[in-house]
Formats: sequence, structure tokens, C-alpha cells
Amino acid sequence: MSTTSTVPTVVASTGPAGRLSRPAAFTAVAAILVLFMAASSAPSPLYVVYQHEWGFSAATLTVVFAAYVLGLIASLLVIGALSDHIGRRPVLAVAIVLEAVALVLFLTAGDVTVLLLARVAQGVATGAATTTLGATLVDLGPAHAPGRAGLVNGVAPVGGLALGALGCGALVQFAPAPTHLVFALLLAGTLLAGLVVARLPETSTRRPGARASQIPRVRVPVSLRADVWAIIPILVASWALGGLYMSLGPSVAASLFGLGSHLVGGLVVTLLCGTGAVTTFLLRGWPTERVLTVSATLLTAGTVVTLGGVPAHSIALAGAGTVVAGIGFGASARAVFGTLALLAAPEQRGELFAVAYTIAYLAFSLPAVLAGFASAAVGLRSTALAYGLGVVALGLTALTTQRARSARRARDTVGRR
Repeated sequence: MSTTSTVPTVVASTGPAGRLSRPAAFTAVAAILVLFMAASSAPSPLYVVYQHEWGFSAATLTVVFAAYVLGLIASLLVIGALSDHIGRRPVLAVAIVLEAVALVLFLTAGDVTVLLLARVAQGVATGAATTTLGATLVDLGPAHAPGRAGLVNGVAPVGGLALGALGCGALVQFAPAPTHLVFALLLAGTLLAGLVVARLPETSTRRPGARASQIPRVRVPVSLRADVWAIIPILVASWALGGLYMSLGPSVAASLFGLGSHLVGGLVVTLLCGTGAVTTFLLRGWPTERVLTVSATLLTAGTVVTLGGVPAHSIALAGAGTVVAGIGFGASARAVFGTLALLAAPEQRGELFAVAYTIAYLAFSLPAVLAGFASAAVGLRSTALAYGLGVVALGLTALTTQRARSARRARDTVGRR
């Protein structure tokens, strides 16, 4: 594996008066990443509410979910590497403005059309923000702790997803104006994030090629391809499982297990993502290859246990399986983003994170959209079981790939002696 230096030169780190120090900026960027991911998952517990109020089908629900992801992927492909050329702060500023527009649309939504527009705008904003924030964290990572940026890049996204789903579920269940309050709070947080970005030090030097970088492409530098391809199976498996929980999780809880509480709908997502966030943090000192093996094993095993809870109609079994799968979900985030943080040189970070997030969100969205249409044809129960079996197959592929890679490295080591 390449060990390209992860200690960047922070441009104008001392900057004009009023700029945040590097440690404060690192913390602020991590918080903004959590905010964006929390905002992206907040609508999940509300889908059931919208569906009840506006009377649309499960297929329409997954189209709304897909609208967000399509906007996000388009943003990743077009804007993903832009901050490597024009700087991190301009891209973050535009992403925050667009996120605010999306939240205003959510606040005023009265039908599916406006909801779709809100999700597309939010997807574009999130795509621009996540790659830029991820690259900025690596830029600002402390020299004495080179793995910290990779750790935060693993914890913050899944932690934000958990926080957004649980917080929204609680507000919908217990607070007034369930389809408005959560977005008003997120809008206030987004405006605060805009003020923080104005005080961030710029961490990326301007360089030519900004327009060329906006030509949609998914490219990994040749020198990094072997290491990046090796982590793709677990990346796809984990995010495909996340897509199931984010799109249909609350509906499965309500329809198959009779859990109609909106708080429980949010808790379904949180059980997976929250466990994942804690796991990512706890495994911060483990070697990456070991974490990859653990993630593939537990993601597969947890999904199998969860699937067993569906025909048995056992909430306890499904919950236990979700926790185990959540550990695998978090371990995969730790391994994938930790690997990327170590691999990428400063001028490659935006593009490499864009590639990773593009693959992740394709895995996150396409199977979930197909599942939404399938549920209308064959039922939610059969669809959930088939989807789960697909995740198990992906997990086994990831495990096999990782073991083959470890064996090949062992043979290469012996051959060099």
C-alpha cells in the first residue's frame, strides 16, 4: 500500500485576523460534515408521514429517495475535484447556500413535486460538501496523528446519519409541526455553518484545470488503483445495506413488525448507523487489513441474523442482527476512509474522495430504488429478504477478496526475502 504523506501544507493557516486555528478548524469541519449527513437522513422518518398525508406509493417513496442520490452523484462527478483547483472554502460556501435553499423547500413543501426538488437540491449540496469536507479534514489533520482525519471521515458520516434519523424521529413523535420543526432547526445550523466557513483557513492552493475537472469522470490514479479496487467490495456491501435501512427501514418496521412509532422508525436507521459510528471510533487503532476482514465478516453475519428475524417475526432477532451488521458497517467506514486518507496526495484528495463517494452512493441508491418498485409488485417482505440476501452475497465477495489480497501480499513478502 502506498504511504504518500498525509501531512499537508495549510495555505494561510495563520491567515488574516479572525481565521480559526488549525485545531479549531478541524473540529469545525468535522461538525459541519455531521450536520450535512444529519440533514440528509432527517427526511427518512418523515417519508411515512408524507406518504400518509399525500397518499403516494412505496415506489414513489423510493423515487424521492433516488432523487436525492442522483443529485448527489451528479454533484460528485462534476464538483467532486473542483476544490483541488479553486480552493476548499468557495466550494463549501456554495454547498451551504444550496443546502439552505433545500431546507427552505422542505419547509414549504406541500406535494411530492416540491419534495423532489428539495431532495435534488440537497443531494447536489451534500455531494459538493462531503468530498470537500473530507479533503479539508485530511488537509488539517494534525502531524502527530496522521490517522485522525481518516478516523473522523469514517465516524462523522455514519454518526451524522444516525443523529439525523433519531433526532427527526423524536421530533416527529413528540414535537409540534413534525414536517417543519426539524428543517427549521437544520436551517439554523446551516446558517451557522456558513459563518464558520467564512473563518476557515484555506487549505488548498489554486491550480489550473478547474474547468477540466468538471467534466464528469470517475478516475483513480494508476498508482493507487490496486489498493482502491481492493476495498470496493466492502464499500458496496456496506452502503447497499445502508440504502435499505434509509429508504425502506421505517416502512419495514411499521409493516412487517407492527412498530408504528415514528421514533422507532428513526431508531431503525440509528441502530445501524449509530452502532457503526461507535465501532469506527473503537477500531481506530486496529490495522486496516484486520478491520477490512472484521467488517466483511460481521456485515454478512449481521444481515443473515436480521433476515432470520423477518420470517420469525422476531423484533429481538432483527434488532440483534442490525447491531451486528452495524458493527460491520462502521468497521467498513473505518477501513475504507482510513485507507483513502493514507493513500491520497493533497492534489488527489478531492478527486479520490469523489470516486469513493460516487461508488458508495450508487450502491446506496440503485438497489434501494429497485427494491421500492419490487415491493409494489411482490410485497415488502419478499423484497426485504431478497435485498438482504444480495447484501450477504456482496459481503461474502468482500471477505473472499480481502483474504485473497492478504494471501497475495504474504506470498510477495516471502518472495522478497
